[in-house]
Amino acid sequence: MTARSRSRRADTSPPVQLTFLGGLGEIGRNMATIEIDGRIAVVDVGVLFPDAEHLGVDLILPDWSWLDARSDDVECIFLTHGHLDHIGALPYLIRTLDRSLPVYGTQLTIAFCKAVLEEWPQLPTPDYRQIEPGDVVDQGPFNAEAVQVSHSIPDGVAYAFRTPHGMIVHTGDFKLDQSPIDGRPTDLAHFARLGDEGIDLLLADSTGADVPGHVPPERTVGDQIRKHVMDAEGLIVVASFASHVHRIQQVLDAAVAVGRRPVFVGRSMVRNMAIAEELGYLDFDASIAVEPKDVERYDRRELIVVSTGSQGEPFSALSLMGAGEHRMLDVGEGDLVILASSLIPGNEQAVFRSINNLSRRGCKVIHKGVSPVHVSGHASRDDLILFHNILEPEYVIPVHGEHRHMRAHADIALMTGCLEEHVLICEDGNSIYLEDGHVTRGPSVPTSHVYIDGLLDDVGPALLRDRRRIGEDGICVCIVTVDTHARERAGDTIVTQKGVVFEDNADDILEAARKAVDRELDGLAAAKYEDLQAVQRHVVQALGRYWKSQTGRRPFILPVVQDV
Repeated sequence: MTARSRSRRADTSPPVQLTFLGGLGEIGRNMATIEIDGRIAVVDVGVLFPDAEHLGVDLILPDWSWLDARSDDVECIFLTHGHLDHIGALPYLIRTLDRSLPVYGTQLTIAFCKAVLEEWPQLPTPDYRQIEPGDVVDQGPFNAEAVQVSHSIPDGVAYAFRTPHGMIVHTGDFKLDQSPIDGRPTDLAHFARLGDEGIDLLLADSTGADVPGHVPPERTVGDQIRKHVMDAEGLIVVASFASHVHRIQQVLDAAVAVGRRPVFVGRSMVRNMAIAEELGYLDFDASIAVEPKDVERYDRRELIVVSTGSQGEPFSALSLMGAGEHRMLDVGEGDLVILASSLIPGNEQAVFRSINNLSRRGCKVIHKGVSPVHVSGHASRDDLILFHNILEPEYVIPVHGEHRHMRAHADIALMTGCLEEHVLICEDGNSIYLEDGHVTRGPSVPTSHVYIDGLLDDVGPALLRDRRRIGEDGICVCIVTVDTHARERAGDTIVTQKGVVFEDNADDILEAARKAVDRELDGLAAAKYEDLQAVQRHVVQALGRYWKSQTGRRPFILPVVQDV
């Protein structure tokens, strides 16, 4: 037994159930539920941003269909911090629940939630309840104590849930920066007090668990940025996440030190910095900021652009600058671009494409691969070793990370004295029970990825497969007209294509494809013409064979069979 000695009176109430709906096995979609006496609290409700394989997808959500039949049992929502992978799906959950309910979070977290919800005026307005570190929330059967943590966004908290069957600590995202920009480090003394009380189950951030050593302080990034800014002679562009207030504070400090005016570019950057400045999280003279439309009035050497696009997003401000397509900002020879952010797995190709485009235009590009202009917002291996030794939890479930991160975190838990059978690797959809201080696995719930494409709520994996196939092999459309009463074809067959063969060479090939379809249909018995689906199948078979023989590929074939 690694945890501090406990005495507990057996409780006859139902066990506490935790269910993981996102964030286990990937970076994003963070969401879990805690159920006590039939009431449910949601902890975080985030999105995952798509990569190149998710064609046309805007966002990926957790699958909370398990809650559909129990929406009235949802008591409240607890939010750990304001990153979109923890709050971005809130509008969709509110729409599902179709009612207002308490949403707990710190000042900046709630402000960012309100900004997200502004785009959903038709939804019920959540009952926002602002908390501070140290506050204890009593909501229905839930007792939750907020604990200050440091992360790459201000105002992060962990939660300690005191339940009838033991204490659960959920860290959210955190690191152990003991000299943070805002002077609010992860409160290890508070965590130590919780450890003295006895932590039965720890759910802790795993993202940095496989990274050796300690995470350097955020201030070290500011020193590097200041050095590069002082050496620059042309326009300076710094790309960062729009929520990284501490990083942008240091960019602004460097700008002021050399007499440059900031230009905020990118919708989310402009919005978030306005919120942060208004609430006092960003300390600078807003009157010196320059609107993007006014940059032509200033010498380039007077400006520093703070931009979105650090992940190579195709239509971000930075990508448009690199392509020479930004309406108000142009970069070129002698300009400096600093990518002051991490490289999210899966975005490598897009980021390096952006770097190459900027370099091609004559820019000098600085990124963390050539200069330490970024530090992680997640505790690394040695930080987590210290953290576990302070808390001494009885059970540990690594969360928030890919499987390799969670496995590395599990090894840390074992190294610091947790029993092997008390360290659980879980997946999305898994549930566990906490009963009288003991953790056991419960039944799994159905869960998957929910793909959001514009106004379409869930395009599903089948549609994504079709899109990938069309993108790789092209599409062939065949229109056939039949007379089901006369049981024969009526009119000419039409075959067209996109992306299968070059347009210049298409006429003869399409004519041959049309003849292949006609031959197939001419061989059908008359009765077949009464079954439009049967005709469709024969069209697909004929064209599939034809394209395979001509190109070695099978494009996506769309048969259109109409009855006169």
